[in-house]
Amino acid sequence: MSERPEVLEVARDWVRKAEEDLTNAEYVLTLKEHCPLGTVCFHCQQCAEKYLKALLTCRAVAYPRTHDLARLAGLLPEEDGRVLAREEAGSLTRYNVEGRYPGDWNPPTRDEAEKAVAIARKLREAIRGRLPQEACDD
Repeated sequence: MSERPEVLEVARDWVRKAEEDLTNAEYVLTLKEHCPLGTVCFHCQQCAEKYLKALLTCRAVAYPRTHDLARLAGLLPEEDGRVLAREEAGSLTRYNVEGRYPGDWNPPTRDEAEKAVAIARKLREAIRGRLPQEACDD
């Protein structure tokens, strides 16, 4: 792949921010008592969203301002979309709001938070394998 330097820089910025979100989610999950599980899930959603936007940037695919992960994954070219489970990625979408705001929903359980971290990690690995190495360098 030979992306333009400015495209690589934008993708690299998305990757850096995604890594921060995953680090936050993983660290906060280590709290045994009083763990803010909604925060863990929110950061997992954010990690996945930012990795999707990094890949879309590299593929020169315009994307709307949205937090809907299934919608973002649906914009990927077919060869990229096959490696990502849209439903699995989409399952994190709800945490964008539920993790930050009070509402008429149940807070996530520890099991749900652990599953969110696993999904974010899986999506991270799938996308990093499709990004140019330069976009993943620190």
